[in-house]
Amino acid sequence: MRVYNFSAGPAMLPLPVLEQAQAELTDWQGSGMSVMEDSHRGKAFVACAAAAEEKFRQVLSIPDTYRVLFLQGGATGQFAAVPMNIGTTGSAAYLNTGQWSKKAIAEARKYVSVDVVADEAASSYTTVPEAGSFTVPASAAYLHYTPNETIGGVAFDYVPEADVPLVGDFSSTIASRPLDVSSFGVVYAGTQKNLGPAGLAVVIVRDDLIGSARPDTPAVWDYGVMAKSDSMTNTPPTFTWYLLGLILDWIIAEGGVAEMERRNAAKAEALYGYVDASSFYANPVARNARSWMNVPFTLADPALDAAFLAGAQDAGMTNLKGHRSVGGMRASIYNAMPMEGVTTLIDYMREFERTSA
Repeated sequence: MRVYNFSAGPAMLPLPVLEQAQAELTDWQGSGMSVMEDSHRGKAFVACAAAAEEKFRQVLSIPDTYRVLFLQGGATGQFAAVPMNIGTTGSAAYLNTGQWSKKAIAEARKYVSVDVVADEAASSYTTVPEAGSFTVPASAAYLHYTPNETIGGVAFDYVPEADVPLVGDFSSTIASRPLDVSSFGVVYAGTQKNLGPAGLAVVIVRDDLIGSARPDTPAVWDYGVMAKSDSMTNTPPTFTWYLLGLILDWIIAEGGVAEMERRNAAKAEALYGYVDASSFYANPVARNARSWMNVPFTLADPALDAAFLAGAQDAGMTNLKGHRSVGGMRASIYNAMPMEGVTTLIDYMREFERTSA
């Protein structure tokens, strides 16, 4: 039986995509073999990879002045790749809004001088800095931020402005709503939330930021090297790339990112609405900083957490346990989570409250 998987990542995938992959698993495009067995240099897979890029450009309306790279190492690899590729001045500005910001800052400090221009520690990372409340040094090579903190369920309700290239880690929100790529120097994201299984990081980088990597940058993370080779300097994770293409087909067929935005807004509104109306559940995040993708909530009595999770599992809902650093529960409601999954969760929460309060 299929369950509603509320995991933060690897996350739930669209059932039609899984079924198509299943149907093609042993005989892809009449080749008599799986896409996983085909050469990444063969005409069939090269065409598959190129089609995935074109669909990605279509879904996100990516300008021609940007290159799209498909790299390994996930978003975590980009914590190092960004400063190694565009930290040419030796300094960079960062906004710290939670666990993933902290990890990006720690990694960047190995390569550049980091200026944390805003830090939300005072709120225990339940807020984002107000727009215009921070100053980015003119000497900074870029400003980096995490639009959505997966662990804390914190999200920016605006795009920061700066006179230096803006870099965003969109791992949790990529393709969940329209994005003005032209506002950024670099956009990167792990695929394992809205774009497929783990194994790839998609990187959208403006042309003028390519070609100035540090000499000691590994070739697989050098934007210039990978751009020249169409992201195939090494053997890429071909199955993940193939599935990315299928998910992009699904997004396009469902109505594109505009429809994803409508659905995601409705799901978040329903879940937050129930939590806010209840005295049994609570959400710690400032209302203007709430994530559409990752909704943390706590129970009035933490001693009931184990029973809540066990009951949810029995009701066909998995991976609702909150991150160990936050506690409580967390429902990740990415693109592939249908509204039915959210309403099933709310119905269960209502019944649990009734029988436990």
